[in-house]
Amino acid sequence: MAGQRDIEATYDWVDGFHELRLGKHADYTCAFFNGDFTKTLDQAQKDKHEYALDGIAFKPGQRILDIGCGWGPILKAVKDRGGEAVGFTLSTAQQRSCISQGLDARLQDYKAVNPEEIGRFDGIVCIGALEHFCSIEEFKKGLQDEIYRKFFKLCCTLLPDGGQLYLQTMVWGKRTPDPDMLSLDALKGSEEFLVTRAATFYPGSWLPTGKEQLTKDAEPYFKLISSNNGRLDYIETLDRWDKSIRLLYTTWRIFPAALAAIKLLPRFFTDHAFRAQLSFVHDKDQEEIFRREIFSHERMIFEKI
Repeated sequence: MAGQRDIEATYDWVDGFHELRLGKHADYTCAFFNGDFTKTLDQAQKDKHEYALDGIAFKPGQRILDIGCGWGPILKAVKDRGGEAVGFTLSTAQQRSCISQGLDARLQDYKAVNPEEIGRFDGIVCIGALEHFCSIEEFKKGLQDEIYRKFFKLCCTLLPDGGQLYLQTMVWGKRTPDPDMLSLDALKGSEEFLVTRAATFYPGSWLPTGKEQLTKDAEPYFKLISSNNGRLDYIETLDRWDKSIRLLYTTWRIFPAALAAIKLLPRFFTDHAFRAQLSFVHDKDQEEIFRREIFSHERMIFEKI
């Protein structure tokens, strides 16, 4: 599993730019266009929050757990709809941002949760976090299914009978790559090169093979009641993010963005992995990975059996 250092290496440096380009409660995960690309990015993100909460049959007054809460958009959506939300993150920057917004975000590894201490929840949301639950090393040791089964078991323990879990995650597309073939020395633009750069951007992380694996690992705790493939939505989201970054340089926001960039200069000159992460974003590698169907994306709603 990606530990706190891995998660912070992926997300904390984004903190200085996140609000500037995406807004205070914007989401750093795939939006919900559902084929309608006339939507604004903001509307598509709000629609995702509605889709997730409707998927778990949320009602005002309910208590919701968000595993991998990021900068708090689901926590905010639950609060706005009259509920109580608790979020888990391993990023200190994300927790700090959530707390500044009056949201209940905790620096918490879900694997270390004591169900008796945390209490029951009426529904659970997990958006973009499961991608980090299994490392390459754990995958190679054959531990991936066991890791996912333990996750589903915990969710089952925290939910009442009939309780629902909304799970949104990237998955491998047409096939699962061989991790032993990954190398930054691979031919630039090749599948091996792109997946290696993705592994550098998301250290400690390896994707599930698809919704079939997750459905199987959810048994005997949950049954899948609906799914929605979001690969094309992710391509659109990434394209919108790229455009929003470029807009930073044409508005007043260039000044706080430049200040945030200056703060990162020491890391840029001393950290090879960080430079690779920046190249991954600049070269739009993740968008290309989705276009080639190396990555896919699933939105899944499970019900406790």
